[in-house]
Amino acid sequence: MTASGISPSAVEAFSQRERERFLARNPKSVALAERARHSLYGGVPMHWMADWSTPVPLFVERAKGARFYDVDGHEYTDFCLGDTGSMFGHSPTPVARAMAEQAERGLTTMLPGEDAVVCGELLAERFGLPYWQVTATATDSNRYVLRWARAITKRKVLLVFDGCYHGTVDDVMVRSRNGDTVHRPGLVGQAYDLTQYSRSIPFNDVAALEAALAQGDVCALLCEPAMTNIGMVLPEPGFMHKCRELTRKYNSLLIIDETHTISTDIGGCTQLWQLDPDFFVVGKPIAGGMPCGIFGCSAPMAEAMQQVQQGGSEDNPGHGHSGMGTTLSANALAMHCMRANLEQVMTPAAYAHMLPLAKRLADGFRELINKHKLQWSVTELGARSEFQFCAVSPKTGAEAEAAFHDELQMALHLYLINRGILITPFHNMTLCCPDTSADDVDRLISTLNEALTELLAIPGARE
Repeated sequence: MTASGISPSAVEAFSQRERERFLARNPKSVALAERARHSLYGGVPMHWMADWSTPVPLFVERAKGARFYDVDGHEYTDFCLGDTGSMFGHSPTPVARAMAEQAERGLTTMLPGEDAVVCGELLAERFGLPYWQVTATATDSNRYVLRWARAITKRKVLLVFDGCYHGTVDDVMVRSRNGDTVHRPGLVGQAYDLTQYSRSIPFNDVAALEAALAQGDVCALLCEPAMTNIGMVLPEPGFMHKCRELTRKYNSLLIIDETHTISTDIGGCTQLWQLDPDFFVVGKPIAGGMPCGIFGCSAPMAEAMQQVQQGGSEDNPGHGHSGMGTTLSANALAMHCMRANLEQVMTPAAYAHMLPLAKRLADGFRELINKHKLQWSVTELGARSEFQFCAVSPKTGAEAEAAFHDELQMALHLYLINRGILITPFHNMTLCCPDTSADDVDRLISTLNEALTELLAIPGARE
């Protein structure tokens, strides 16, 4: 018996049946997978696209709103939404229109246009920080903000929470193990010791936070206001404000990454909870699915950044290559799409639609867990909710990871996919968008109920 309460043998029997069903149902995806393996590493354009629960990749033909369609003609209700990249639905009409408009007016010029000014004003109004920069991804934003933090504080150590998610910035690829910082398992090709200048501590642990900051060498705490990639982990009451208090006490900066938690509120947790960061980062949803990232800074940080650029020393002459920016950062197409998304898509009305549906979904998950007498829990935050294979919602990344049951999770995901429903891979997180309907939510709940009923009916499932 596993911690999930369901035997491995039952999960495997259930999974095998669903794998066979997928292969029979998706001949065109199977054929494309065979074709792709001769030219694409792992048969996919990015290797993690092969990590879904399907026996071969599911190939998509088109997507719109809360729906996508595969090459075999099946329709899916999408609760993954590009893992937040399409948080406001696939190809929102205003963003699609903006792309068409800008396509004839130039895609990238290395020069700003009026859209950039409007976006800066909208971002300042929405998120409360006065100054903004535009990048290609949230990874880039986090990488550049870290450079600024180190330059401003003249400190080198970055502090992160165990199980954090900040894209593929090298410095965040660490975990906390028995009080020590170690490299994240599975890290490929790492040439230098990340633990020299990165420190990882448990989320929601105020004592560990103060002990880490008290060493006096931390340039910044980079954190999500709620963890979302190791499994959803919410902050304990007052914890995020303690992060602000202690970073100020020990002269470290606070960087809030809301690339996922922006689904909580139109101003993110930062505005909703009044977190008052020095820097603020958002990535993939900010331009409606167009690759784009942003970071904002407070007025004191902007002044300090200017001093860094203008200041001179033997080590930092104040000119030359900053190590920040790519040629396609803030390109004209991305700026026009971001403006359309901020003005017409990422609106109070969108959140007013999404949030109650996510609550309905979380309540439905709880009813299912009670109905089937499972020792599982549900965590919800804004438009997100997740069912987790532990009796009490986790408080740290380590607790969330301990609740993983990869085989069971993938079996349930594949059952849903075979019946036209997609949720986020790697864990059981769902996201509602402005095009999601109450019927969509109810269908997910009823289909998951069918999956659990069938799984638990296998002889020995509860042994």
